[in-house]
Amino acid sequence: MDLSKPLAYRMRPKTLEDYVGQEHILGKDKILYRTIQADRLSSIILWGPPGCGKTSLARVISETTKYKFKRINAVTAGVGDIKDAIAEASNLMLNPSGKCILFIDEIHRFNKLQQDALLPYVENGTVILIGATTENPYFEVNKALISRSMVVKLEPLTTENIYEILKKSLVSEEGLASYKIKIEDETLRKIAETANGDVRTALNGLEVAVLTTKVNKDGVIEITPEIAKDSVQNRKAIFDKNGDSHYDNISAFIKSMRGSDPDATVFYLARALNGGEDPMFLARRIVISAAEDVGMANPNALVVATSAMNAVHMVGMPEARIILSEAAIYNATSPKSNCSYNAINKALDDVKNKDTGEVPMHIRNAVAEGMEQFGYHEGYKYPHDYPGHYVEQQYLPDKMLGTKYYIEDDTIKKDK
Repeated sequence: MDLSKPLAYRMRPKTLEDYVGQEHILGKDKILYRTIQADRLSSIILWGPPGCGKTSLARVISETTKYKFKRINAVTAGVGDIKDAIAEASNLMLNPSGKCILFIDEIHRFNKLQQDALLPYVENGTVILIGATTENPYFEVNKALISRSMVVKLEPLTTENIYEILKKSLVSEEGLASYKIKIEDETLRKIAETANGDVRTALNGLEVAVLTTKVNKDGVIEITPEIAKDSVQNRKAIFDKNGDSHYDNISAFIKSMRGSDPDATVFYLARALNGGEDPMFLARRIVISAAEDVGMANPNALVVATSAMNAVHMVGMPEARIILSEAAIYNATSPKSNCSYNAINKALDDVKNKDTGEVPMHIRNAVAEGMEQFGYHEGYKYPHDYPGHYVEQQYLPDKMLGTKYYIEDDTIKKDK
């Protein structure tokens, strides 16, 4: 093993037994484990966050099946690289087994043309495709490729998984066994916890700590909690403002406001801000929630939300976090009614799909002289001329008479 390579690279597992984590897909009774062991592998898409073991799993599959392994990265590769890989896989002199795993890292970065170029060779079995992606493949990968592949979702590694790998790295010849290292279990667990599911971050942090700490008089490298903290820095946030986690987090934020949970609301707001989300995007979502979810149960929520959006625009971060928090909590703790939301949706559906008739003549304006003779405005009753500023008259077209769009729910009725 070349010890000049990064620790995360050296500690990659070589067999399924070495692989740590992802028990939900690699347990001995699980379909992927049985498929690999039976050598009945078909194309798969590995979907999961950074550092959860996608590339390592692809390597383990290759070692287990003994197929030729060819790796390309979608960031730098083009159609020419795909054709070269296919030609190599098809060449029996270079690939006597006739079977080849083509591993494409970050496959979501391939455009449609590049993904289409793979289809015939995946279809006829020239290559077994293993694609790795941090993005939702159902959005980012060609549907034809998806239909020919097994989509496997990998989860972030647990703190216990990462701790186990760190412990192994301290005694492994491929890892750090050549160093005399002293580190408390609690400190090692803190490194694992700070990595937040990304084993690469944890291993890189541990390696930095070892390589930058002076050997003491006994020839030992002692990794204190302070050294570990400096080496790993802040807890890694599982959030990509341009990726799948963006949609998951904003969905959770909105649903928490709608569900009247202020603690969850602030948590997902903090997660978004920490991940670099645009504060104005968050402010707009709060405005929408005020109208859609709080609605007529507390119309002041819309006033608060729009004021907050203006304030966020004027003030900016970091103080904008306070404004966003106040507005989001106001929504979360307000009574809720979606009757306005339901009303406009039903009305839009009717005007798009029904013959809704004409505006009644008496509520049309006679905007030019002579229009009165055709019935414009004739018979209109001015409500302010009547007691209580109300008089009953027809407003809906004849064809829509009796239709109810705004139906007050119990929340509004209780407040009246």
